[in-house]
Amino acid sequence: MPHNLVIVESPAKAKTIGRFLGRNYTVKASMGHIRDLPEGTMGIDVENRFAPKYVIPKEKKALIKELNEAAAEAGTIFLATDPDREGEAIAWHLTHAIDIDKKTVRRVVFHEITEPAINEAFKHPRDINEDLVNAQQTRRILDRIVGYRLSPFLWKKLRGGLSAGRVQSAALRMVVDREKEIEVFVPQEYWRILASLAKAQASGESKRTVFKALLHSRKGHKGKLDVTAKAQADAILQDIAGAAYRVSKVQQRESQRKPTAPFTTSTLQQEAWRKLRYPARKTMSVAQQLYEGISLGSEGAVGLITYMRTDSPVVSEVAIQETRDYIRKRFGADALPHSHRVFTAKSKLAQEAHEAIRPTSVFREPSQVKTHLNNDQFRLYDLVWKRMVASQMHNAMFDATTVQIEAAAPAAPHAYIFEAKGLVQKNAGFLALYSEGKDTDDDEDEGALPPMQEGELLDFLGIDPQQKFTQPPPRYTEATLVKALEENGIGRPSTYAPTIATIQERGYVSKDKGILAPQQIGRMVTDLLQQSYGEILDLGFTARMEEGLDEIARGEKPWVPFLSEFYAPFDEAVKVATLTAVKMDESAGENCELCGKPMVIKKSRFGLFMACSGYPECFRINKLGKKVGNTKPIVNKVAGVKCPEDGGDLLQRRSRAGKTFYGCANYKSDGTGCKFATSLRPVVEPCPTCGSLLTAFPRGGVVCVKGDYKGRMPRPKRKDDDDSDPDELPSETTSEAPVPVAVP
Repeated sequence: MPHNLVIVESPAKAKTIGRFLGRNYTVKASMGHIRDLPEGTMGIDVENRFAPKYVIPKEKKALIKELNEAAAEAGTIFLATDPDREGEAIAWHLTHAIDIDKKTVRRVVFHEITEPAINEAFKHPRDINEDLVNAQQTRRILDRIVGYRLSPFLWKKLRGGLSAGRVQSAALRMVVDREKEIEVFVPQEYWRILASLAKAQASGESKRTVFKALLHSRKGHKGKLDVTAKAQADAILQDIAGAAYRVSKVQQRESQRKPTAPFTTSTLQQEAWRKLRYPARKTMSVAQQLYEGISLGSEGAVGLITYMRTDSPVVSEVAIQETRDYIRKRFGADALPHSHRVFTAKSKLAQEAHEAIRPTSVFREPSQVKTHLNNDQFRLYDLVWKRMVASQMHNAMFDATTVQIEAAAPAAPHAYIFEAKGLVQKNAGFLALYSEGKDTDDDEDEGALPPMQEGELLDFLGIDPQQKFTQPPPRYTEATLVKALEENGIGRPSTYAPTIATIQERGYVSKDKGILAPQQIGRMVTDLLQQSYGEILDLGFTARMEEGLDEIARGEKPWVPFLSEFYAPFDEAVKVATLTAVKMDESAGENCELCGKPMVIKKSRFGLFMACSGYPECFRINKLGKKVGNTKPIVNKVAGVKCPEDGGDLLQRRSRAGKTFYGCANYKSDGTGCKFATSLRPVVEPCPTCGSLLTAFPRGGVVCVKGDYKGRMPRPKRKDDDDSDPDELPSETTSEAPVPVAVP
């Protein structure tokens, strides 16, 4: 047989595949993309049908020579890169970077790296799919144009070192918009009134079940009763004082819970965060290792899971049958539903030709391979394995009970209905193996209720009125942001992890205990882009771009006209915004000591510094007190003044609404301690009448917090006041700048 060359992306994948193919095949790794758009320039000839100018990086030159030498000795060259658009593009680039006869090149595709899958793929090679290549190339060109046109706009209108991108900026906007929702959210009061009840104690009964029932409605009125004020709650409590509690209705039904589909990229990243606290990037890195192959001792290197970049929950019939055989042998026939489950994608954009992420063999139990895996690999494989097996198991079965209880006092004008719910599991089904994680802990567990009959009187043990307030939407975690990106059609499975990583690395978003919050610079970037390029950040626009790329991949739309339709209005928007958008100064998060106006971050040839936004009326400049984009919350100690109540330090703080105020450092988060606070800026000079604290009005003048003095105060001359340009950083700055103090 003639000698053949196989090219894949990574050495790990090459090692695993080489073991299956045998002596007549040489397997080489391209180490990812072999050529790409140039760094430092856009590399797109917009005037010539958006022709890309691809280059081979210097570090790839030696590899190209090695691949050329191997190709010269090969009869057939098989390109076995990943089974997605990116993999198809890598294969296409290889045919242009290596000196080979195109007639000898064949493309092979497989979704798992196992011996049967590899052998089957090499029996059915095909040509490179030009439509998939065009879709990937169009995405690359589109993102390069957006990034290379918008990033310089940010440098000019905000500051250098910033970046923008089609998917990146849309994801950042989602985080910023959520923060704005939280800031404007107005909590609404509501009350939950819970009655503790029990069945009348039977003779000889030592213990009885106590349960709680929630106030549901007023008798004779339709709909749920909303209690929104303490006065309303007090009136209800007065009505039911001394009430008898009688069972008015009992409803029982059987409920079922179905297992979730095997993992897609999105759901794997979400569940890995919920259960393992893995960031999206770590999840994909570990999944890549499991896909490319793990050495299992004498068995050699084997791919343990199928391809990990997919938006389809579809599973092959062979894998389904193998899973059902395993369940039958491991858990018994009763654990299987009568027929196998078929899962379909919810999104119309999902690529159904792909498979879900699953074990390459469910008979390879996690416990059997644990000794060959590191801890991260084992935990993720265990998650993938359980999800797949559980997906073909029987539904979980429950007995659900709802009891309505009438509370009526003899002389009360109204009677009320309380409601108790109970849920009893009678068949664990798939829950015996796996239960999907939750993003929040808001759901209350429903336990068992004692058997009750209509008309039965219950013992009243107590009433618990609970004042509550509605909560704003929660900030995103990586899991919920991935879910939102997928639901809005932003990006694709391969882009979720790098997108979330990028907005953090740029300092646009911080992560604290898994919670994502926009930083000041991230908000400013979003606001500036939204003002000038609202459509680019529009989630619907981004989703429509993805739909267009899918049409190109299916051969339904030519790629050059698609780019032309996008570029003409985009180019005009860039020109208009460059001329009309006002330069924004980034807030330093501090106020000027002299005039009280916000300090802003400026840039000079000496670096970044803080300057008063009141220039030229105020010349105050300081060294940059903290790193831009710092993720740790800080407050500023106001130098030279003390709290008028207890003598503690005064701190400059920022409210949830973003407004600046000044409060005593001895205030505690539980609401105790000194509660002195003022929205007016404290000044160093004491009140000339009583010696207490003076605060400054925004438009001039001061007032004593004790009310003993009100008037004007001349601005003191400071040694660092001069006529220097605030865009230039002086060699010396004041030593009286506010001192950053960490919030406890």
